[in-house]
Amino acid sequence: MSNITYPSNKGKLYFFNFSPWRMMQIEPFFYAPNNKKFICKDFDDAIKKGLDSSSNIFIYGIKYFPKVQKFAKDKEMIIYRIEDAFIRSVALGSGFAKPYSLGIDSRGVYFDPRRVSDLEYLLQNHKFTKELISRAKKVREMVIASKFSKYNHLEHVNLDIDREKYSKVILVTGQVEDDMSIKYGAFGLNNSDLLEIVREKNPKAFIIYKPHPDVLSGNRIGSVSKNIIEKCVNRVVTNISIDSTIEASDEVHTLTSGAGFDALLREKKVFTYGMPFYAGWGLTTDYRECKRRTRKISLDELVAVSLILYPRYISPKTEKFCEVEQTLKELKEEQDYYFNNRLYRYKVNFKGYILPRGRRIIRAFLKLFKS
Repeated sequence: MSNITYPSNKGKLYFFNFSPWRMMQIEPFFYAPNNKKFICKDFDDAIKKGLDSSSNIFIYGIKYFPKVQKFAKDKEMIIYRIEDAFIRSVALGSGFAKPYSLGIDSRGVYFDPRRVSDLEYLLQNHKFTKELISRAKKVREMVIASKFSKYNHLEHVNLDIDREKYSKVILVTGQVEDDMSIKYGAFGLNNSDLLEIVREKNPKAFIIYKPHPDVLSGNRIGSVSKNIIEKCVNRVVTNISIDSTIEASDEVHTLTSGAGFDALLREKKVFTYGMPFYAGWGLTTDYRECKRRTRKISLDELVAVSLILYPRYISPKTEKFCEVEQTLKELKEEQDYYFNNRLYRYKVNFKGYILPRGRRIIRAFLKLFKS
């Protein structure tokens, strides 16, 4: 049993914007002896289930629950908001793969630049020790050696590009267009806008476009028209890891994608057109500005906060709390098994294909039944 504990897990825990399957996936992150967990539809449901000032409140994502939030404010309670962290799993979250890291934030959500999150607060204020920076450097080396990113199910391939014909190679990363990080952090821009901006600024560059894996899987929206692709892109890459496409590129241009963070880890030039969590600290070239972010930090300070201090980790093997190093080690073992065992890979991929579609059918049926 890990000796890592979290005070927010003690007592009665109330979860909002959670489906039963999502709760099953992330329940290990909220372990504490003898605690009680309640999934609630709304404030009235929570009150019926015993919500009081000694409870802990968790909301998945950025969804608003006005009565819950007013209750918490009146009682001087903290609301914790939950999102996936930055090294999540082998397969896709939209394909029902369990996460191995979460951001559980007492101030906001890390992808919402309208307000301070715990992640931003740490980047702006934390006093870094030599020991922490040394550890962060080793963690970054582990990530690079394993070629990790948020999702880790795509194979690594060397991209062959005739560089003599072009001024440079640019990777543009696509995103899920109804994702909250786009809604709140991209300031109205979408994937097509990004491609047009990058092409206009870099007419002689070789531009690689990598659609988001959730879009490619058919689980989420964010496709780009054939006309935009033909006008702006030299090559579209799909079933190739983000590590491979970053390795082939001189620069990475993105709205708010975590791929920009992956590129920073690999010491590539990163250009942001929205306001992701890693922008505004002197490490990226930014189209936007966040006036709260006044500190200039090093790459390993960014790593120390984003991969060590901020996320909560569980072991892929035991689902017990652990440090990032253990998660990275065990995730690598799982990834190797995924790549080398055809039956296991088929099982994971089949689950990722069938379950999201089954859920959509059930939701459509329930909607039709209610009407």
